[in-house]
Amino acid sequence: MVNTAPAPVSNRPPSKVEGIKENSNFLLEPVATEILEDTTHFSEDAIQILKFHGSYQQDNRDNRVKGQEKDYQMMLRTRNPGGLIPPQLYLALDKLADEYGNHTLRVTTRQGFQLHGILKKNLKTAISTIVQNLGSTLGACGDINRNVMAPAAPFKNRPEYQYAWEYAQNVADLLSPQTGAYYEIWLDGEKAISAEEHPEVKAAREKNGTGTIVHDSVEPIYGTHYMPRKFKICVTVPGDNSVDLYTQDLTLVVITNKKGELQGFNVLAGGGLGRTHNKEETFARAADPIGYVTKEDVYDIVKAIVATQRDYGDRTNRRHARLKYLINDWGVEKFRTQVEEYFGKSVEPFKELPKFKYQDYLGWNEQGDGKLFLGISIDNGRVKDEGEFKLKTALRLIVEQFNLPIRLTPNHNLIFYEISPADKEAIQTILDQCGVIADPDQIPALTRYAMACPALPTCGLAITESERAIPGILERIRALLDKVGLQKEHFVVRMTGCPNGCARPYMAELGFVGSAPESYQIWLGGSPDQTRLARPIIEKLHHNDIESFLEPIFIYFKKFRKGKEKFGDFCDRVGFDAIREFSDTYTPGTPTSSGKSRHRVSLRDDVYSQLKETAEQQGKPMTELVHEALDKYFQSL
Repeated sequence: MVNTAPAPVSNRPPSKVEGIKENSNFLLEPVATEILEDTTHFSEDAIQILKFHGSYQQDNRDNRVKGQEKDYQMMLRTRNPGGLIPPQLYLALDKLADEYGNHTLRVTTRQGFQLHGILKKNLKTAISTIVQNLGSTLGACGDINRNVMAPAAPFKNRPEYQYAWEYAQNVADLLSPQTGAYYEIWLDGEKAISAEEHPEVKAAREKNGTGTIVHDSVEPIYGTHYMPRKFKICVTVPGDNSVDLYTQDLTLVVITNKKGELQGFNVLAGGGLGRTHNKEETFARAADPIGYVTKEDVYDIVKAIVATQRDYGDRTNRRHARLKYLINDWGVEKFRTQVEEYFGKSVEPFKELPKFKYQDYLGWNEQGDGKLFLGISIDNGRVKDEGEFKLKTALRLIVEQFNLPIRLTPNHNLIFYEISPADKEAIQTILDQCGVIADPDQIPALTRYAMACPALPTCGLAITESERAIPGILERIRALLDKVGLQKEHFVVRMTGCPNGCARPYMAELGFVGSAPESYQIWLGGSPDQTRLARPIIEKLHHNDIESFLEPIFIYFKKFRKGKEKFGDFCDRVGFDAIREFSDTYTPGTPTSSGKSRHRVSLRDDVYSQLKETAEQQGKPMTELVHEALDKYFQSL
């Protein structure tokens, strides 16, 4: 029976953030004090606690002036299990973006919205407005369960999708912070009217018996220190990988019988993508199958896994604090054994599943009950009006006129649903007048399947550009594919401005990860359906060198792919040694049918092996190392 949070797993002292959480009086201070102060920004301690309330403090680096205070502003993130945005909430967010933000909304890759550009003095008004309009920001950030994801497709004739929505909401409620600090700070202590919590959820939160509960605590599941780091959950259905299920700390897969009745859930755990350049002890990891539980036990298994991470996760080194590192260090068997101790019994064997596929549900679709849904592609999730393209206006008009609910997707797109067929023509007219493309076949394929994080100028972690850079880079990739004769080819491209992986680049067929100003680490070999991790092939590639780096790889792909093999599958199959060897002997301008250099020089086997090993260690082509060595040699003559 757990009465207090266990001691840290190591003998080293806990991180500074652990002390800040302990002294916060359950997320109240110092935010409650500092929000009343007439200042432009919060203290470092307050920033850590503010994350739990759904906000990050940022500064606009585009507006930095030497000798002047930073351009401080707040990013505010909503918490919407399964991506649900009621029409009332959408209109409130749209208005807040104009009145207090930067006139845009951004769909996140975890099915929420972000508001950028809010000043500290307007933060309370913004959060209270969201809560009063059926929304929340509580737990959207911080060392806590984040927004619980689920497929956004509103299929009414496929009960497994309805179960995914239901349990995404229930798990989110189960793991929601119980402290009253959120309402005390932002709503002066008045808790907003919200949907009634499911009785089974309330009972599960209070149930102990196996050590999952912290007794006599405001937070029965989290305790005083909450989680060691962020904790991410999704609920999906067999075959649907619109949620990037292998990237989550905890994934539940709905299992139904032939009648469509809910039986239970497959459980996976240990996924996570955040890492740090040049620190091999940090890495991206795909989730492992843990087992199967019946529907009656699903809340208990969630609590057991959360409690295992809560009690045994690393609270000393925050770079080593995610669940993926605990499972990697322990191994799946030891982890399962500890989870079963908290669970109170053994988990059943993992149920066989069909192959997972990525789907984006764009365009007009039938939802299975006579009504329609419409998936709208949003470039990099940015909802804005720009020139003749007036997406923000179109969405607002549709919500105002038809009062439609919205589901945000994990690939930062948007779905309107519950559409009467009689309203289809009027909705399509609004889209046409605002320059919004509804037909996914008219969207460039590289753009359709691409994602990028916001990065510069507002994200404090960004090393280089991402959202602002990817449109131009995709155009260049498209031009290169056309040049080498791959006009119809497309693949999943994802880009981030730093290695934290918010746009999930490590699952992409081609991933760009910011590694220096104007430069990226390049990842290849992810699955088109995001079921396999990519791997880094070069550590630092300047954006001006993208074409020269990718051209030989695309030529190699064109010459040696098998049938209709996708780019990511090809890179994974042939391996990076073969890709590098081909690239090293490829000379632009020679016939692409040969891919061979005009010049050949033989090397001793031992020299070649040493050259190859050094190239891999430095993330450089072998030819580049040879050129560097020869240049130095000739200069010394």
